[in-house]
Amino acid sequence: MISVVILGAGNVATHLYKALSKTQETEVKQWYNRSIDAINSFKNEVYITDDLSQLKQADIYILAVSDDAVKPLTKQLPFENRLVVHTSGSVNIHDMDKKNHRGVFYPLQSFSKSATLNFTDVPICIEAIRSEDYHLLKKMAIAIGSPTKKVNSEQRKVLHLAAVFVNNFTNQLYRVAHEITESEGAEFDLLKPLILETAKKVQKLSPYVAQTGPAKRNDKKTLNKHAKLLTNKHHKDIYDLLTKSIQHTHGRKKL
Repeated sequence: MISVVILGAGNVATHLYKALSKTQETEVKQWYNRSIDAINSFKNEVYITDDLSQLKQADIYILAVSDDAVKPLTKQLPFENRLVVHTSGSVNIHDMDKKNHRGVFYPLQSFSKSATLNFTDVPICIEAIRSEDYHLLKKMAIAIGSPTKKVNSEQRKVLHLAAVFVNNFTNQLYRVAHEITESEGAEFDLLKPLILETAKKVQKLSPYVAQTGPAKRNDKKTLNKHAKLLTNKHHKDIYDLLTKSIQHTHGRKKL
């Protein structure tokens, strides 16, 4: 059985705790957070602490904390020669204090505490200095049902950047669409089947091939009608920017 200590109390930490607690192959020996109130509701399930000096010995220490906190936290750990991993998409493995064995256990997914998550849908990007640590981290990922991929720090960095485009930016576009429909009393819910179909399409087609719409066709009449409908300058700027991006990708002339 793989013993684990989790450090942090955010969305990733919470979901990892729940997943690791359910499998017989892993044991969460302890959960640390600098503010114990954030994990106090789990005190009857796992040993919790806000004192780094009280950390138990374990096979893996998972730092599920903010990017800025990773480096200083690795320096504060009161032990050496143990496997310490972070879950960040952008922190280089070499930013961690080398007094311990270093690794990365990066779940490439969007996490919300209130949302149910199946780790079979969460690819884990793994990096480790030592090969034996890589295999241990892979074993832990498999235990919670996740597919795994060996990824170095540079590859992980660009994956994280790309994830911002496909997740955070896309969600903001949903918000803009919601504002546009609300402005005329239309129902945003009518767009949800289209949202799902678009997401399903790129499972089989490349984004380049899957692209449709007036910008790709260079349908000037429709583009001009949309421009007149957009009274919110912020919305219009986004529309113009993305239209130009699509036309650049597909070799269309600019308006």
